[in-house]
Amino acid sequence: MNTPLKVLIADDHAIVRNGIIALLINASDISIIAESTSSADLFEKLRDGLEPDIVIAELHMRAVDGISLTRQLIQQYPHIKIIILTTVDDENIILKCFEAGARGYLLKNVNAAEIIFAIKQISFGYEYISASIGIRLLAQIARSAAPLTSASLKLNISKREIEILGLIAEGLTNGEIAEKMFTSKRTIEGNRQNLLDKTGKRNTAALITFAVRNGIID
Repeated sequence: MNTPLKVLIADDHAIVRNGIIALLINASDISIIAESTSSADLFEKLRDGLEPDIVIAELHMRAVDGISLTRQLIQQYPHIKIIILTTVDDENIILKCFEAGARGYLLKNVNAAEIIFAIKQISFGYEYISASIGIRLLAQIARSAAPLTSASLKLNISKREIEILGLIAEGLTNGEIAEKMFTSKRTIEGNRQNLLDKTGKRNTAALITFAVRNGIID
C-alpha cells in the first residue's frame, strides 16, 4: 500500500481550512498532517521537524503573501511542493506564483475531484492550474496566436484521442474521462501519455495549448 501524500494547509481563515479538509477527508491516499494560521506558524512547524509533501497556501495571508511565502519555502525546503489556493483569477498574479516556484494554482471554488487530481499530478512532478482558468487562457491564446505550420499536425492523432483531448480541455480527470468513455482509468492515463509523446509536450497545459492553436480541438 502506498504511503499517503502528506499535506499541510496554510490559511488564516478557519472556514477555508475546514473546507479543504472536508474535500479531502475521503481521499485515502492523501493525509492532512497539520494546519497553519500564519507563515510564522508554518515555518515553526517545519523547523520542528514536520515534513509535508505538499503545502496548500492562501495567496493573501497576514504578514507574508503567498508569493513571498512560496519563495521562502522553495529556498529553505526545496523538496516541498506548493499549491496556491485563492479567489484571485488574475494572469499576472498566476504567472508570479509559478515564477516564485509554486507547482499549482487553484481557485477556492474547486471541487473535491479537482483538488485531489491536482495534488496527485503535482506529486508526480507536473504543474496544475484550475481548469476554469486554463480553459479561459487557452481560448485567449487560440484567438491571439498565429497558427503553426500544417506539418506539425501530421502526428497520427486518432479520433478517440481527439475526443480525449476535448475532455481534458474541459477539466475532466482521468477517472471522469474513463467513465464517460466506458473504459478504464489506466487506459486513459496511457492515452494521455501517448498524446504527450506524440506532440512532444511535457504537461497537460502545453498539450491543450498545442491542440487549440493547431485546430485539433476547439
